[in-house]
Amino acid sequence: MNYEDRHEFILEVLRKSGGAIRVEDLAKRAGVSGATIRSDLRLMESQHLLRRSHGLAAPVKQDVIDLPISEKYKINSEAKQAIGRKAASLLNDGDSIILTSGTTAEALAWAFPDNKNINALTSSIRIAGILSSKEKVRTVVLGGTLIRNSLSVRDDYSLAGLDNIHAGKMFFSCDGFDAESGITTAFPEEARLTCRMMECSLEHILLADSSKFGKIGFGRICDLEKADVIITDKGLSPAVREKIELAGTKVIIA
Repeated sequence: MNYEDRHEFILEVLRKSGGAIRVEDLAKRAGVSGATIRSDLRLMESQHLLRRSHGLAAPVKQDVIDLPISEKYKINSEAKQAIGRKAASLLNDGDSIILTSGTTAEALAWAFPDNKNINALTSSIRIAGILSSKEKVRTVVLGGTLIRNSLSVRDDYSLAGLDNIHAGKMFFSCDGFDAESGITTAFPEEARLTCRMMECSLEHILLADSSKFGKIGFGRICDLEKADVIITDKGLSPAVREKIELAGTKVIIA
């Protein structure tokens, strides 16, 4: 194949892989020498079509942009609602849970069962308001300075509020995730709070629609395999799902 066909082939392989590929493997699959494939990759990187690092080629990731919560609601709303309903099916009577902020986490709050006694702690004022309509849910709200965009808290006061908390399940959302960069969010402060919440809980359940795969935020929460379960939608490719499950994380498609 000529170099234009190879470039299309390389992009297709990277798209299907959902992560980084060894340069040697790309050369074998394209049927060319290592020198030829490295030349191709240098040119493609200069055109911002991919990234190279330590003998690997990887797709270009989209940086996370912080949006007002009113705008986030409009993105993949049906998928988020389905994820919320699926997550709610994992709740048991007597559960103590932690719930982060985020529109997908809010979808879970709306789907909470009315007939189960649940202790729920959240950093989101909006989620606390939603849960206040559930008579059998005892809601604890973390303190701190209110963030306008997300209507949530994430400062030192929020961290201190977790000192005496222990939960069986933690449901958290993110702004980006993939096998290479892990689970990320727009702000390091939010990542720090989420990490502390993980320390206070036994099971970690990520709620993330498939549009967030391949995106990367400034604040890194953890490696992808630190999530025990990922609940997402059918937009996640089979190849990516297989890679996540090989790392030991269960994937549930809502």
